[in-house]
Parts: sequence; structure tokens; C-alpha cells
Amino acid sequence: MTIRVYSEGALAQAAGKLRAGELVAFPTETVYGLGADATNKDAVAGIFAAKQRPSFNPLISHFPDRDAAARHAVFDDRADKLAAAFWPGALSLVLPKRDDSTICDLTTAGLPSIAVRVPAHDIARALLRAADRPIAAPSANRSGRISPTTAGHVAASLGNAVSMILDGGQCGVGLESTVVDLTTDRVVLLRPGGITAEQISAVLGCDVVMADTDDDAPKSPGMMSSHYAPGLPVRLNATTPDRTIGDEVLLAFGPDCATGGFAQVLWLSKSGDDREAAANLFAVLHQADQCRVKGIAICPIPDDGLGIAINDRMKRAAAPRG
Repeated sequence: MTIRVYSEGALAQAAGKLRAGELVAFPTETVYGLGADATNKDAVAGIFAAKQRPSFNPLISHFPDRDAAARHAVFDDRADKLAAAFWPGALSLVLPKRDDSTICDLTTAGLPSIAVRVPAHDIARALLRAADRPIAAPSANRSGRISPTTAGHVAASLGNAVSMILDGGQCGVGLESTVVDLTTDRVVLLRPGGITAEQISAVLGCDVVMADTDDDAPKSPGMMSSHYAPGLPVRLNATTPDRTIGDEVLLAFGPDCATGGFAQVLWLSKSGDDREAAANLFAVLHQADQCRVKGIAICPIPDDGLGIAINDRMKRAAAPRG
């Protein structure tokens, strides 16, 4: 892990590492972010591994300006008004994801929506321009720990899990961004932050609904028991085919996974690498859902490391549909 105080050379090095699929922590006006190329599933899997994140929550993608964000998200009049009022700044918008967006499914947790933000910090925006790609960036700390507002906080929390820390001094706000969902007719506050519901309501001229139930915030991290549910029934911890179901496609993991008797086999990771499995997870689920079979079977996955997050997502996929 390298810590470099901001300079033009340090900025260029950080941008190069991001383009190469490495993790870079950088300052924003809120907290330090743990950045990875949002279009690179392997790089994004590295975020979850470094943070030891318990589930594959959607990540916020950062952009240097509104037009860059609009290449990946569908803006309506409400989004444009909020962007004009609060960007650059501590406001993240959850919007429909464009069909031609190159941002990977792991960044959006397999959802058809995407969270976007334009940070106000000069170093952050300069890095986003230099990297020339969307950067997924949750707070640069292990999950459940205090959010970092200095480079030293990042180093103490993440250590060598991050390739480089771009030191831009202390963050000014110290509180994560406000998150607003605009994917329906309602305006839903998913996460409170420095920009208040009253400020948002004043700009839009309508009420802001607070997300306090599962149905209010399906785009918010991990709030629904049935989350990314394929059309086919899902069976967990499968070691042999279930003939009462009929043909099944097996999502396989590790060299000891028994694959005999299944109609089709799709590999999360043949070697049993949980980071590779995390990177492949949503693409494999989509592929399985298109197979001409009766169900999806998932072989046992060790419940440690990223396996905890993979199993969390699989349980949500297998949960009963309402």
C-alpha cells in the first residue's frame, strides 16, 4: 500500500492504478472513498473483499459532471433539478440504468437502477477526469467501522487491501452523501445526509417520502428478503440433482463440487476463489435464468470471506416470492 500526498504525479499514478483494475482510496468532501473502475467486475469485487462487506449492496458510481453520469443513468426533470441545485455535492441519485451502460452488475447489485454522484472535492473530480471512467466508491473502511476522514484513517482500517491512498488532507463534511431514489413517481429518501429532505422538497416542490419499509426502498442496500429473484426456482446447498423438480442448472463452486446428473453446469469459480465467484455472480445468475430448465441449483459455498456475501445474495434469490 502506497500513501502519496496529492500532486500532479500522484494524481496520474492513482488514475493509472484505477484503469488497471486496482483499488485507490481518495478524498471527497464527505469521507474518503475506496475507488475501483465501476465497469470492471473484478475490480469491484476487490472493493467487497477489502471492506469485508457482508452483502453485495449497490455501490455509488462517481462522475466528474452531470453529463458523464447521464451516459449511464436516465435523468428526468426531477433529477436535472436536483443535479443543478446540489451538484457537485453530497447528493447521490438512484436513477434507472441506461440499457447501454457499461457499468457492471456487481456495482449495481444486479438491479436495473444505478446510484450516481458528482463529488464537490477538487481532487476527487480531477481524479475522475484523469481516470476517464466511472468510479465505484463506498467509504474507505472495513464494513461496520467508523468512516474515514483522513488518509491515516484509511491506512489503519484497510492497510494493504488498498493499492494506493491519495492523500488530500482532511475531509470537510465527514458524513456520507444523502441518497434519493427517483426511479418511481415518488421521491424517496433512502439515506439521510448533509442535504436534507426539506432542501430537496423545496427544489422539487413536492413531498419527500422517508424510506422506512422494505417496499419503500427496494433499491437501497439489502432491504428486501427476496432480492434479485430469478424467474426460475432456486435451491441452495445442492449436492445432487432433485428429480422431483426436473432438469436443473447447477451453479458450481470449487474443485470438490459434484456436477454429475445436472442438465447444465455454470461455474462461479472452478478453483473455489470467492473473489472470482463474486465477480461472476450476477452474470451467472442472469445466464442461469435463461436456461431451458425447471430450476436453479446452487452447490454449497463456504460461509466465510466473500462467501458470506455470496450466500446472502443467493438466499435472497431463493426467498419465497410474494
